[in-house]
Amino acid sequence: MVKWSDFERSTIQDIFAKIDKNVVGPAALTRCLTVYPWTQRYFGGFGNLYNADAIAANPKVAAHGKVVLNSLENGVKNLDDLKNFYKDLSVLHSEKLQVDPDNFKLLTDCITVVVAGQLGKAFTPEVHAAFSKFLAVVVASLRKQYY
Repeated sequence: MVKWSDFERSTIQDIFAKIDKNVVGPAALTRCLTVYPWTQRYFGGFGNLYNADAIAANPKVAAHGKVVLNSLENGVKNLDDLKNFYKDLSVLHSEKLQVDPDNFKLLTDCITVVVAGQLGKAFTPEVHAAFSKFLAVVVASLRKQYY
């Protein structure tokens, strides 16, 4: 079980209160699919992903980015039981979708970049550390089924 300090809890909650999830999710997934093009193989049904402009304009990418951020926001409400909270998603991604679990980390790195851009100077090293810890626990929870 992960131990969260009061600062970490309040910081993580504060981040999700401040960011525009409808912007962060699509922007982060767009960044991931553009910077790491091999991740596109899991989105074959999304249509045109041939270049950065096509990815950015793709409504299915935007919609799935919002789904990802909504899932993270719901995870914030379950900080003390993230492994159980993400159990079904772990099974889905490992058994049905067969997603390479390293891609979770790539996506969370992109989420961090976009969140940092939205928060600007408020994204201090301490805030970054708390957010990174949260995302690392989410990634570990999603990877759980793979072991």
